[in-house]
Amino acid sequence: MYLSRLTLNPRTRRVQRELANPYELHRTLMSAFPETLPVGERVLFRVDVDDRTGVSTVLLQSHGQPDWAWLGDPRANGYLLHAPESKPFELVFTPGQSLAFRLRANPTVKHSEPGQRQGRRDPLYKEEAQLAWLERKAAEGGFRILHVAIAKEGNTYGRQPVEKTDEAAPAGPKTRRLTLHAVCFEGLLQVTDPDKLWETVQQGIGPAKSFGFGLLSLAPAR
Repeated sequence: MYLSRLTLNPRTRRVQRELANPYELHRTLMSAFPETLPVGERVLFRVDVDDRTGVSTVLLQSHGQPDWAWLGDPRANGYLLHAPESKPFELVFTPGQSLAFRLRANPTVKHSEPGQRQGRRDPLYKEEAQLAWLERKAAEGGFRILHVAIAKEGNTYGRQPVEKTDEAAPAGPKTRRLTLHAVCFEGLLQVTDPDKLWETVQQGIGPAKSFGFGLLSLAPAR
């Protein structure tokens, strides 16, 4: 596994545009990987904003090593404040171990309608519903929550191209609006199943992983 850190330059129009549209940021980050991802690859990222400076940092996790050579393209001039950082990592857990965690998530509930192949996802706005969602994910993911603080970031908006599946169908909108409710969970967890937790770290938690959600960051408990 690899962990990369990109410190974005907030003064460039490209960065401003991509921070305003998570799909565009996703496309830029994915240019560091093959167009067809290897089997099993899962790219997760999160944007953290420094409250003091306002500078945004992208933390990106992947199975394969990303190629940040595209940053040498003239069009990427000034995109970062300094060179990208990237390093391999592997985590080993033990049952009962306590760890500090951070998770930016898109907690939702799925509703299925008759005749629909895919159900509608509705955001969970109430804190008790968000906490219940996190506890369910923890039980499935090899850990349990000891303590958590919930910071509601509100809705994130953007636009995503619409894939046309039927060439004979009438022309429709070329993009669709994205509305994603962002919540940041920070606290302390306890490992219940080390193998399952490592799988959860690799796969991420919850929906909208392509748009900056689901990356579970862990650190030794203080």
